Amino acid sequence: MPQPTETYKLITGKDDSEFCVRITKLLAEGYELYSSPSIAFNGEHMVVAQAVVKQESQLV
Repeated sequence: MPQPTETYKLITGKDDSEFCVRITKLLAEGYELYSSPSIAFNGEHMVVAQAVVKQESQLV
């Protein structure tokens, strides 16, 4: 029996509403949050990173 494959994405960007929209869209597409987000200040604004994963089952 084939094992499911895992799709991993790391989403990064400025900490604003657009970043939240991007993550919300991926969640609606079946992705799940992977671990906690990271946040840093780049001297101008806050930058966030959030990993997401999606399990894809392989049909035989």
